[in-house]
Amino acid sequence: MTPNPHTPTLTSRLPKVGTTIFTVMSALAAETGAVNLGQGFPDFGCDPALVDAVTQAMQAGHNQYPPMPGVPALRQAMAAKMQALYGLRCDPNTDITITAGATQAILTAILAVVHPGDEVIVLEPCYDSYVPNIELAGGVVVRVPLTPGSFRPDFDRISAAITPRTRALIINSPHNPSGQVWSEADMLHLQDLLAPTDVLLISDEVYEHMVFDGQQHQSAARFAGLAARAFIVSSFGKTYHVTGWKVGTVVAPAPLTAEFRKVHQFNVFTVNTPMQHALAAYMADPAPYLNLPAFYQRKRDLFRDGLASTRFKLLPGAGTYFQCVDIADLAVPERDLPEADFCQWLTREVGVAAIPLSAFYGNGFDQKVVRFCFAKQDDTLREALKRLARL
Repeated sequence: MTPNPHTPTLTSRLPKVGTTIFTVMSALAAETGAVNLGQGFPDFGCDPALVDAVTQAMQAGHNQYPPMPGVPALRQAMAAKMQALYGLRCDPNTDITITAGATQAILTAILAVVHPGDEVIVLEPCYDSYVPNIELAGGVVVRVPLTPGSFRPDFDRISAAITPRTRALIINSPHNPSGQVWSEADMLHLQDLLAPTDVLLISDEVYEHMVFDGQQHQSAARFAGLAARAFIVSSFGKTYHVTGWKVGTVVAPAPLTAEFRKVHQFNVFTVNTPMQHALAAYMADPAPYLNLPAFYQRKRDLFRDGLASTRFKLLPGAGTYFQCVDIADLAVPERDLPEADFCQWLTREVGVAAIPLSAFYGNGFDQKVVRFCFAKQDDTLREALKRLARL
């Protein structure tokens, strides 16, 4: 007799996690034909020379496993870049690891250093992978809000959150979702705050080349007291308009990198080979990332100028490819809806998808703010602005 099929019941490791807001809003945009300014990815291609470099790498036979830490040429290119831009001298053999995107990099760093019961501070609103990563490691999430409205770090609250059980602090500048950028004074304050502690720093810097108005990205790499305790996370996908390649990097002192690689080798082991060779060759010319601030600032200004004629209140946008707006003064009754419901209405009825900021808070804090992504073709942005003009 054939037994009845039975699927065992599981106790979820992440019982509070469902489908991400990014997936939900992108699916709704596709269903309704809305302009998708929700999920953060470009709708334009990368430099054809980068694609050619991948083809050349494949034709040259770079199609088998690379070394576990990453292709040496790419790690060497990253070491040269870190020194040139931030003054950090790092050994490509012991201090740099190539990862399957920044999301994997952050998870791997957390799994490498966080033990059950360790506390990890996150600054809300924060990217949605941080909290589940900490929970998977058995850590305790400690949520500290950034200042509402300005999204500046509140160092008094950060200081108050540090306890003997604090293992790590995650920061993100330029900041997703707000577009805020930490200043040199902010980073010096953080360095002083952490100096008497053993708290590790995970510095999410995937938007490092999207800082506007003449400002300079203040990488943790610039500050010796931070670099000595930091995992510095970067993204080739964000920098070169190839988010689907899922290639990132982590720079950390050798003792931290050694622990990072212990986990890395057993969750992905290596990252796709031809892309790494292509990126290494492409990085010989720094112009693409040095020119990126001007490229995205022009798009930001196009989008902000278009919104200026609406009742959306523009929040400062010093970095990233996101623009946050306050909806409280819109001349439609839907302004009084919760942010998530407003974004559903905006997608269905106005034809533009956005992301509610409440999705980036553990308690769903609603401040009448939504996020648009302007990493789009100019025609895409103009079409979105035309639809938003009636608001």
